[in-house]
Amino acid sequence: QVQLVESGGGLVQPGGSLRLSCAASGSIFSIAAMGWYRQAPGKQRELVAAISSGGSTNYADSVKGRFTISRDNAKNTVYLQMNSLKPEDTAVYYCNTEVRTSAFFGWLEVWGQGTLVTVSS
Repeated sequence: QVQLVESGGGLVQPGGSLRLSCAASGSIFSIAAMGWYRQAPGKQRELVAAISSGGSTNYADSVKGRFTISRDNAKNTVYLQMNSLKPEDTAVYYCNTEVRTSAFFGWLEVWGQGTLVTVSS
């Protein structure tokens, strides 16, 4: 009923930039915080950045000062601007949120399908 569709991944050279987008669609009554996670080969999935419905943000130490998360509540969309990319940023990036499809139902966790970011020369 609710989908998260990511876009914007790709191949970029070290020091370059990419902007990821994630749009939520479907039967949405309300959306909570939205976040970006990543999973590199052989590693656990980790939180990269999150933003509350009110705009408060938090970041992993490894991306502070380089990545910026933002959201457009009218479009149910979250963005991740990634600057000064490093090879160690290479991973599949996943969008995550919790939504309510009705005032009568509880919160449902939703994940996107993931988008690959490769930082390499």
